[in-house]
Amino acid sequence: MSTLDWIVLFGTLFAIVAYGTWRTRKSRDLNDYLRGGNEMRWLTIGLSVMATQASAITFLSAPGLGYESGLRFVQFYFGLPIALVIISAFIIPIYYRLKVYTAYEYLESRFDLKTRLLAALLFLVQRGLAAGLTIFAPAIILSTILGWNLQFTNLFVGFLVIVYTVTGGSKAVSITQKLQMGIILLGMALAFILLAMRIQDYVDLGTAFKLAGSAGRMEILDFDFDLKERYTVWSGLTGGLFLALSYFGTDQSQVQRYLSGKDIRESRLGLMFNALLKIPMQLFILLTGVLVFVFYLYVKPPVFFNEVALERLEQSEYANELRDIERRYDQNYFELQASRSEYEIALEQDNFRNETVSREVFLKRLDEDKELRTEVKELLLKADPKFKVKDTNYVFLNFVMDYLPVGVIGLIIALIFSAAMSSTSSELNALATTTSVDFYNRLFHKEATEKQHLWISKVLTVFWGLLAISFALVANLFDNLIEMVNVLGSLFYGTILGIFLVAFFIKRIKGGLVFYAALIAEAAVLLIHFAQVYNWPILGNLQVEYLWYNVIGCGLVVLFSFVFQAFKGGED
Repeated sequence: MSTLDWIVLFGTLFAIVAYGTWRTRKSRDLNDYLRGGNEMRWLTIGLSVMATQASAITFLSAPGLGYESGLRFVQFYFGLPIALVIISAFIIPIYYRLKVYTAYEYLESRFDLKTRLLAALLFLVQRGLAAGLTIFAPAIILSTILGWNLQFTNLFVGFLVIVYTVTGGSKAVSITQKLQMGIILLGMALAFILLAMRIQDYVDLGTAFKLAGSAGRMEILDFDFDLKERYTVWSGLTGGLFLALSYFGTDQSQVQRYLSGKDIRESRLGLMFNALLKIPMQLFILLTGVLVFVFYLYVKPPVFFNEVALERLEQSEYANELRDIERRYDQNYFELQASRSEYEIALEQDNFRNETVSREVFLKRLDEDKELRTEVKELLLKADPKFKVKDTNYVFLNFVMDYLPVGVIGLIIALIFSAAMSSTSSELNALATTTSVDFYNRLFHKEATEKQHLWISKVLTVFWGLLAISFALVANLFDNLIEMVNVLGSLFYGTILGIFLVAFFIKRIKGGLVFYAALIAEAAVLLIHFAQVYNWPILGNLQVEYLWYNVIGCGLVVLFSFVFQAFKGGED
């Protein structure tokens, strides 16, 4: 990177931290620290909610998914607008009426203490792991691209977040997230525009999208009802709905964002802002990845996008095999260019017969390209059996570093760091709040003064921040980061959502019955997941994709709650 890029990167990051710290330096009472003083307007809430969900993983992995498989991943979000409408209509008024600091406080008055603590504990486990992952995921990519030490990058991101989150609490998180989201949207828009301009040096955008469509990158909707298919309309509308209900309705990192609103109206408008914009934003990010795919039809990409790993392979005993693959790759790319050119001519002439024939040749060359990349991955596994060979996380940043102009590169890297900081700050703030309110204050220090509560909340923020950094320092890279985060959430969110759905809508179920139903449901979800991971024979040939975990967990909580209530005869 150039000197200007480094100035843009560090200037942006330190300006955000300084601004957030300065604006919230007078946060003195607990309500101010944990709920932002209930001063936030709908736009700040909306951007804060969006920034909490849109971590750096989104902007690293989603363009890679677009490059590799097109727009189908957007179906994952189809249930989100429905979920936000339900939460706005039914759940937000309950939280405001009870004046809770955390979502889990409500469960004690509705059921009992152990159910409250179970839901809070499930949140802490899931979100505590995710906080480490949201630091580690961008750190390992950025450290590879920038040549930084991985441990230093983890520490750099983690400590920056801790500084302003400890200083200003929830208000600092919301205020800085508004700036961070602005930088993120500006950076992505600029990258998209410059990418589109680069492509038009070779071909008009209409033809570019036709090429992408022929390669299966423009398909959005899949109506096939198959549990083994990860992204379909049905998995998005059901599993995605349940996941979004749980995440936005019961996950403290999101609940805390909209509970900082001035009133119910501001909180609802903030969520509706996300209901309207989340799918278009995600589609836009995936489309950026699709355009990167088209760009590399005209400019030869590396045979493997993690170029540091490729350089190591060149120094290994498998160097000759790699050179042979690269020779065949170069030859195939030359033929791919020729077939693409012939296909473009057929498209311009609107000759159906020529178009069909040339398209088949074009797709054959793309298949050969994919096979050669697979050979490189197999070679990398030979050299290191523990190596994670998924390189789609590197696609977008590889393009940024090689082909975007000076200054913009620094802005895009700042975008990735900003996204990491925004999501991590929300998580640390929520983890500290839940630990303080639901465990420390409730179990040990009910009579503590507000000053003591405020102090312990800050200490717990540091604790969770250091724990997240520690997890990031020892974590291993997963094949696809955005999917890994969603898998991790799906293991727990269904059960948590089931508890809350019973609490909100099934008044006949009382007492601690839902606690035992939740234990069974969570055990079942974990069993299904690990049975598939380790090929345990208990499921036979059944394959269940992770989005359905949310439906299964929630459904089992409700089912067993009814069963236990029936055996109890309607009594606690």
